[in-house]
Amino acid sequence: MAVNRVTYKIGNEELLLETGKIGKQANGCVYAQYAGTAVIATVCASSEVKEGLDFVPVTVEYNEKYYAAGKIPGGFVKREGRPKDKEILVSRLIDRPMRPLFEVSFGREIQIVPTCVSADGINPPDILAVIAASAAVSISDIPFHGPVAAARVAYIDGQYVINPTFQQQEKAELEIVVAGTKDGFTMVEGGANEVSEEVMLGALEQAQGFITAMCELQEQLVAKCGKEKLPLAPLNVELANKDAIIADATPLLEKACFQDGKDNRGNAISAAKKQIVEKYAEQFEDEVQKKLFDACFDDIQYNLLRKSILDKGLRIDGRKCDEIRPITCEVNVLPRPHGSALFTRGETQSLAVCTLGTTMDAQVYDDIDGERSENFILHYNFPPYSVGEVGRLTTGRREIGHGNLARRSLAAMVPSVAEFPYTVRVVSEIMESNGSSSQASTCGGCLAMLAAGVPMKKMVAGIAMGLITEPKGDNPYGNYKILSDILGEEDHLGDMDFKVAGTKDGITGFQMDIKIAGVTTQIMKEALAQAKAGRLHILSIMEKCIDKPQPISPFAPKILTMKIAPDKIGALIGPGGKNIKALCAQYDVTINTEDDGTVQIYGKTGKSAEEAKAAVKGICEDPEPGTIYNGTVKRIMDFGAFVEILPGKEGLCHISKLSHGRVEKVTDVLSEGQQIPVKLLEVDKMGRLNLSYIDALDAQK
Repeated sequence: MAVNRVTYKIGNEELLLETGKIGKQANGCVYAQYAGTAVIATVCASSEVKEGLDFVPVTVEYNEKYYAAGKIPGGFVKREGRPKDKEILVSRLIDRPMRPLFEVSFGREIQIVPTCVSADGINPPDILAVIAASAAVSISDIPFHGPVAAARVAYIDGQYVINPTFQQQEKAELEIVVAGTKDGFTMVEGGANEVSEEVMLGALEQAQGFITAMCELQEQLVAKCGKEKLPLAPLNVELANKDAIIADATPLLEKACFQDGKDNRGNAISAAKKQIVEKYAEQFEDEVQKKLFDACFDDIQYNLLRKSILDKGLRIDGRKCDEIRPITCEVNVLPRPHGSALFTRGETQSLAVCTLGTTMDAQVYDDIDGERSENFILHYNFPPYSVGEVGRLTTGRREIGHGNLARRSLAAMVPSVAEFPYTVRVVSEIMESNGSSSQASTCGGCLAMLAAGVPMKKMVAGIAMGLITEPKGDNPYGNYKILSDILGEEDHLGDMDFKVAGTKDGITGFQMDIKIAGVTTQIMKEALAQAKAGRLHILSIMEKCIDKPQPISPFAPKILTMKIAPDKIGALIGPGGKNIKALCAQYDVTINTEDDGTVQIYGKTGKSAEEAKAAVKGICEDPEPGTIYNGTVKRIMDFGAFVEILPGKEGLCHISKLSHGRVEKVTDVLSEGQQIPVKLLEVDKMGRLNLSYIDALDAQK
C-alpha cells in the first residue's frame, strides 16, 4: 500500500496527515503530526449489518500513552488503565461534531480510536486528534458526510490566537474549542474570565478559517487515497396505513403534548400511543412495522412541537420563548456539611454540597501534560431516580462532561490558594432532571460555596438556550425562534443546545452543540443577548437567597498560614521529622511546609491551630531578651534549673532568680516536668540563655 501524505504550514511548523504506513488493516488510519505532538487515529466498522437501527452505534476512545511524553506511569501498576477524565473529555470533543454526520442506515458498529503517541508538552494533542479522527473516517470506506475539523482560540491581551500552546492558554482571558465543517461550526465549548458576548463572537469567526483549511486538507488526502464507500442498508419497507395512523394520532398528540408537567405529558403521550397500538394491533405484530410506527409517532410529536413554537411562539409547557421557569433557592439545607444549597428550576433540581479541605486534599493529575494539582474540584452525579427510572449508579461520560462544564464555569470566580488556603470540593447531586442539570449545578455550586464561606469574586449562574429553525425559500433560517431555559423535550426536538454561564459582567463558561449545518452570526448574537438576560434574571433570584460568603463552618478545618525564613525549615522539621511530628501530636494538627518558607497549619479547632502556630513561631524565631515564654523544667541542679522555652532550646534559671527571697533548694520551688512562665533576661556571648522565673521578676518590680 502506497504511503500518501498532505501538509499544511502553520507558523514555523507543518501539520502532517499521512496514511498507508501504519494500521493498514483498519478501515481507515491516519498519522497526524504537528511539531513534537503526534496522534494515530484509526476507525473500524463491524462486518455485521443491523437493519432498522434508530441511532448510530459509534464510539470514540481517545487515549494517551505515557511513553508519548517520555514518562512511566506512577503507582504500583505500570500499565495505562481506565480512561482518565481528560481522555473522556477529548473523546466527547471528537464524538459530538462527528456523530451527526454518519448515516443511521449504515447499520454497523463504528469504533474510532485516536491515540496520542508523541507529546512535546507545548502543543496540545486534542485538536490534532479531532483532525486525525475525521481524516481516518474520510479516507475509509465508511459513509461519512464530513470532513470535520477543530480549532482552539484564545484571547490574550486583546488579540486572538489560533491553537495556542499550553503556556499561552494559561494567560488567556478566553479559551474555546470550535469544531465544524466547511459550512459552519457545529460545536463550541470553553471557558473565560468574564469576557463579553462580542469577544466570544469574534473568537467563533476566527476559528472558522482554520477549520475550513483543515477540511480542505483532508479532502486533498481523500482525493489521493480515499476508498469507495460501503453500501447503506436502509429499510425498504414502508409503514402500512401511514396516512391513517397520522390522521388518528395527530389530534391525540395535539392534546397530550401540551399537558402541564413532565409526568403528565409522558402519561398522556403513552396513553395516546397505546390507543393507536391497540387499534392497529394486528399490523404491529410485525416487529419491523412496530419500529416504523415508533419512528412515525416520534416524527408527529417533533413536527407538532416545532410548529407550535414557530407559528404561535408557544412551548410545550405554555411558556413564551424567552421565559424562565420558576426558580427557588435555599442554602444550608444539610446540618453537618460545610456548605449546602438546593437549587430548583422548574423540574430540574440540584442538591449542591461544598466541602473545605486542606491543600493536601487537592486533586493531583499525573498525565502526559505533566504533573499538576487543582484546589477546586466539582463532581456531578446523575442518578437514575432523577428521571424516575431504575438503573445502575455509575460515573459515565455524561457525568464527567457535565461536571467539567460546571467546574469550568465557576473556576474563574473561585479565589486562589493564596487568597483562600483551602481545597474546595463541590458535589452536585441531581435530584430531578428536565432540562440542563449542568447549569443547575453551576447555580447550586455557587450558592453552596458561598454558604461554606468561600469568598467568591462574583456570583455565577448558567442557562441553557435552544433554537428552532424553518427554511423559507433559499434561506435555511427564514423562520426561527430562540428558546431560553429549554426542557429536555426541547433539547431533543431543537436544532441547538447552547449553555452559557457567567457573572453580571461577562461569560465564564459555555458549550454548544448544533444539529444543523451551522448558524448565522446574527442568530448567535441574538442567542447570546437572550442568554445574558436570562442569566441576569437567575442571578437576581440567587442574590435574594445569599449574596456574600457566610462564616466558615465550625465543622471545617481551621487553616492558618504563616511565613518563616527558608533556612529555618530544617529546624522546624527536625532530624527525621522529630520536631514537626511532636508538634502535630501535641496540638492535634497537621503542618505542611513549602520550600519558600510558607507554613500551613491545619487544625480541627481554631484553638489548637493557634497554639500550634505560636509553637512554630517560637521554634523558627531566635529567642529575644525580654520575651516571656511558657517553659518546661527539664533538669534540676543545685545552682538552678534548666528550662526548655522552645523545642530544643534550653536556658538556665539560676536559683537566685527563682524568688525575691532566699531559696535553700531549687526543689523547694520547682519540680521536673513543671510548666512555668519565664522571662529571657539575656543571651550571653556564648549564646547561653539566662532566665528568670516571672513571679520573682514581678516581685522585684
